[in-house]
Amino acid sequence: MPPNGQKWFPLESNPQLINEYVRKLGFDTSLYEFCDVFSTEDWALDMIPQPVAAVLLLYPLTPKLTESKSGEGAFAPDAIQDHVWFIKQRIGNACGTIGLLHGIMNAPEPIRIAQQGSWLAKFTEDTPIPLDPVAKAEILEQDTQIAKLHDDATSSEINSTNRGSLNDQLDTHFVALICQDNKLYELDGRKEAPILHGSTTQATLLKDAIAVVKKMMEKDPSDARFAIAALAPKQS
Repeated sequence: MPPNGQKWFPLESNPQLINEYVRKLGFDTSLYEFCDVFSTEDWALDMIPQPVAAVLLLYPLTPKLTESKSGEGAFAPDAIQDHVWFIKQRIGNACGTIGLLHGIMNAPEPIRIAQQGSWLAKFTEDTPIPLDPVAKAEILEQDTQIAKLHDDATSSEINSTNRGSLNDQLDTHFVALICQDNKLYELDGRKEAPILHGSTTQATLLKDAIAVVKKMMEKDPSDARFAIAALAPKQS
């Protein structure tokens, strides 16, 4: 049971659904929106408009992936003091919302646009980067509006699958991969701090993030339940 006893229905890795959800949160999708990354091969990466602002990854929680360091990297607790927005996940099945927040809140400033008066605008104001990740989580846990918005997303007709029961055992998990100060960070609300995966740039974020994803896939090649989405320039 999560520390605060809350449990949400899991979010589907579905860009159409995700874009509608983040719009309702207050994120301006007129410039950037989420899109599928269909493969880790170059032909699929070349289809994605550049530069990518964040990568959202859904992966299976198999023993081979959870018992190892997945995509390797090293914890970077100092990063959350001044340049990486990071929140702990303490609500069951909330990893989809946590992953989206990690991606949006760390996007380059020109596209990190929250509509005035929206949920996202207030949450951004209430949870500045230096605020402790647990303190950010406590604010989220006490917010009935985000709980309702998340629930609406999981019950939307846009979903391609039924959301099931709250008692279902969830065995997949969302994380975000972002670029801050030319460094590649993996942000996982279950972990104590961001995970540093080396250098990157906004221009090379997608390919560098996919290199991390490939390392994770190699840990358990028998499981294909990986889904990748990119926050990328909106195509007309």
